[in-house]
Amino acid sequence: MEREDLLRKLNWFYSLEVSQTELYLAQSKKFKGSYESIVFERTALVEQQHVERLTAVIRELGGEPHIIGDVISPLFGGLLGRTLAFTGLKKTLQGNIKIENKAMADYVALHKEVGAEFGPELQAVLQHNLVDEDVHTAWFARRLEDYELLGIED
Repeated sequence: MEREDLLRKLNWFYSLEVSQTELYLAQSKKFKGSYESIVFERTALVEQQHVERLTAVIRELGGEPHIIGDVISPLFGGLLGRTLAFTGLKKTLQGNIKIENKAMADYVALHKEVGAEFGPELQAVLQHNLVDEDVHTAWFARRLEDYELLGIED
C-alpha cells in the first residue's frame, strides 16, 4: 500500500472517530440523568482517544489530519447524535450498533490490507480501536436486548 493511500484511509478513520465522539456526546446530553448518558459520555472519551491515536499515526507518516475531520465531522456527528436520540433510546442503540459495525468492518479491512508493512505500532492502533468498537457494540446490543426482554418502550 502506498503511503498516500494509507494516509487517505487513516483520515477517513480520523473523520469517523471525530464524528463518533460528537455523536456520543450529543446522546449523553439528550439522555442526561440516565445510566445510558454516562455510558455515552464514557464511549465518547474512548472515541476521543481514537482521534488522538490516529492523529499521532497520521503525523508520524508525514501527514496532517484533514480539515474535513476537524470541521464537518463534529457537525455531522453532533447532528446525527441529536437526531438519533430524538427517536428514543431503542432506536438510538440500534443506530449506534450500525455505526459501530461499519467502523469495525472498515478497521478489519484496513488491518488486513496494511499487514505488517507499516510496522507493529500501526497494527496495534488498528487492533485496539477495533476492540473498543466491538466492546461498544456489545454493550449497545446487550442494553437493547435488556429493553426488549423487559418490554420497555421508549
